[in-house]
Amino acid sequence: MNNYLITVIGATAIGKTALSIQLAKYFNAEIISCDSRQFFKEMTIGTAVASAEELAAVTHHFIKNKSILDHYSVGQFEKDALKKLDELFSKNNIVLMVGGSGLYTNAVLEGFDDFPNIDPEIRKKLNKQIENGELEALQNLLKELDLESYQTIEIENPHRLIRALEICIGTGKPYSSFKNKDKTKRNFIPIKIGLMADREIMYHRINQRVDLMLHEGLLEEAKKLYPHKELNALQTVGYRELFDYFDGKYTLEFAIEEIKKNTRRFAKRQVTWNKKDETIHWFDFKTAASEIIKKIETIIQTD
Repeated sequence: MNNYLITVIGATAIGKTALSIQLAKYFNAEIISCDSRQFFKEMTIGTAVASAEELAAVTHHFIKNKSILDHYSVGQFEKDALKKLDELFSKNNIVLMVGGSGLYTNAVLEGFDDFPNIDPEIRKKLNKQIENGELEALQNLLKELDLESYQTIEIENPHRLIRALEICIGTGKPYSSFKNKDKTKRNFIPIKIGLMADREIMYHRINQRVDLMLHEGLLEEAKKLYPHKELNALQTVGYRELFDYFDGKYTLEFAIEEIKKNTRRFAKRQVTWNKKDETIHWFDFKTAASEIIKKIETIIQTD
């Protein structure tokens, strides 16, 4: 019997968590999260971790399993996720995967890209430029050196931006050119389910989610994390802007608007990333789970 990894894909706030739980219940399956920020137990509100009720409804893996003080790479996640999948497939031939981090999703589905070692002095210099407020200048540099990466990675995230630039500068080749073109053999068949919405609807849902996060205590959560603001895990939309507020750079009102704006930008990049994948089966975000289940069953039956 073939193993199937049903992966729910889509922009932030589109409804991936709710759908994945419905699918997991139907197929009696467990869920692997590949959201690179939901790994960290200290970051709950700002990363939109599923509610306690949702987490209790279906067994989830890789949620709040690490500390922001831990170093956890996409390469390590790939190894951990594949090991967990072997375990889960021994019980059920269907597993769900959900999350907004395209890099981490692809690491599980296809394999992590192999990059050369880079002179650490390059990263130090780039970090210094970030500290000096040169984020936009570095974004423009990436646009010049590697347009494909500029259009697909989360350039508002300094860690992601620096990673791409250090490869470009250190090798003289585009970061995107090192992407693994050969599909790594896996012991499962992927079924990719994508959720979409009109841009106006998507942006409205994002704005609503940010307001809800603030109501649930995002400001207080960010205050607790503020002493660790330099950690890579916290170079994340929703926290960075509030750290700038604590530093006196922003008013609270402006910081909130920046969170919404930067989240919308992130969502736009997620859409750009996902549009390139012609193997995704797309559905409007309001589509009934029963209709999506029928599609999945048809794919499995005809495989």
